[in-house]
Amino acid sequence: MSEFQPPRRSVLTLGLVAGVAAVSTAAIFIRFAQQEGSPSIVIAAARLTIAAAVLAPIALTRYRPDLRQLNKREWILALLSGLFLALHFGAWITSLEYTTVASSVVLVSTTPLWVAILAPMVLRERLGIAAGIGLILALSGGVVVGLSDTCTWQSGAISCPPLQSFFAGKAFLGDMLALTGAWMAAGYILAGRKLRSKMELIPYIFIVYGMAAVVLLVIMLGLGESPVGLPPLAYLWFVLLALIPQLLGHSTFNWALKYLPASFVSVALLGEPVGSTVLAYFIFQEQPGWTKIGGAVLILAGIWMAARGEKK
Repeated sequence: MSEFQPPRRSVLTLGLVAGVAAVSTAAIFIRFAQQEGSPSIVIAAARLTIAAAVLAPIALTRYRPDLRQLNKREWILALLSGLFLALHFGAWITSLEYTTVASSVVLVSTTPLWVAILAPMVLRERLGIAAGIGLILALSGGVVVGLSDTCTWQSGAISCPPLQSFFAGKAFLGDMLALTGAWMAAGYILAGRKLRSKMELIPYIFIVYGMAAVVLLVIMLGLGESPVGLPPLAYLWFVLLALIPQLLGHSTFNWALKYLPASFVSVALLGEPVGSTVLAYFIFQEQPGWTKIGGAVLILAGIWMAARGEKK
């Protein structure tokens, strides 16, 4: 299907569902890679480097004229989007070393909030009432899903650890890294939305993923880390991370950015915790409690409402 002819709403919806399913595997593959002793920055760098390498033959042959036609402003936007993506993965994956999964998920899930706040100023995209309500519902669901790993339901009330525990010592550093990851993800989505309306998908994601890979490789080497000498199974998880959540998942969202506002695409990203929970249930036998299920319902309701309220 040509990119110049907007797809049907049903095709866009199915595409986003497939994208959410693909990115939901990321947490699973990252956990497996970390269990093999892979440093977080190495995981992030390998994910983007492999993805860019897969795209290179196609982008540099079939889409070379498209790359040559980019002006200085478009190159800057593409490289900026790649920089944001690199910092997002580097900060978010590293945050898991210092803070709980719950805290990290809660803070990273604020990405749509920053997109919604900045989109009217950066992209002049007006957030409708229905989309705004959907955003609030989805964000609330993301918080519930995240906190469900820490808080418990006792005697008809929610019991959570003291608030100070989230900001003490290493946990506070992890929380700030996760929040930084959310800010960087917002910048990545906003820059991508501005540029994707003018570029084909393959050359765009090649530049963005390639730039992100270069940034992460520089950071990795600067930290004295190396991808050499890891267990063979670790490299399998690197490849799967690049192929499924990155090339299939993130590329689907970049495809949708050509036709849908950044605020809506960012809300759809909140379906990832739901997909990850389902996969963890079957792979790690982690049975979600009713709190997590309730959060998942809120997320899906928010995405549905945002989709219903979004104009063509």
